[in-house]
Amino acid sequence: MFQIRIHGRGGQGVVTAAEILSVAAFAEGRHAQAFPSFGSERTGAPVVSYCRLDDREIRTREPVMVPDAILIQDVTLIHQVDVFSGLSATGFVLINTSRPAADLGLEDFLAHFAGALATCPATELALEHLGRPLPNAALLGGFAALTGEVSLSAIDAAIRERFSGAVGEKNSAAAHAAFDVVRGGVSARPD
Repeated sequence: MFQIRIHGRGGQGVVTAAEILSVAAFAEGRHAQAFPSFGSERTGAPVVSYCRLDDREIRTREPVMVPDAILIQDVTLIHQVDVFSGLSATGFVLINTSRPAADLGLEDFLAHFAGALATCPATELALEHLGRPLPNAALLGGFAALTGEVSLSAIDAAIRERFSGAVGEKNSAAAHAAFDVVRGGVSARPD
């Protein structure tokens, strides 16, 4: 089973990201599960959503405490919430930022992390392609490039299923752009 935890803020599409990811995996013949965890339900409050992918039926229903991958939709959460809690030392981390990972104050985390870490300017890509600061679809394209757990074509189809017309086209374009950014910059350690 591959488990994903997505951290962000209310209004950034954290819950929608997990749902789209599960639909993409399901379309590729896998079992998938997505669900959120809310604190104070308001725009800007920290929100977490979870997604599980497997080739067998998923019976567990509890929050993802030991993720294989973490997506961080809002970089300001890194020093406010323990976003890396439970992450395997060989897991995957994707952070929505245009800054290099070396500039994020992650020295303590990186001292024990041997997995793949990538940054992606998902908000900027969303603004460019969608005209709104909604990084979720872009980060899913980055997730496909970083982990290979789902294909970009499955992410694309799930985005277009969720958002019709021009909104789907624009979110898809942001996902494709993020895929290219992450594919070109994935490293086990930041520069």
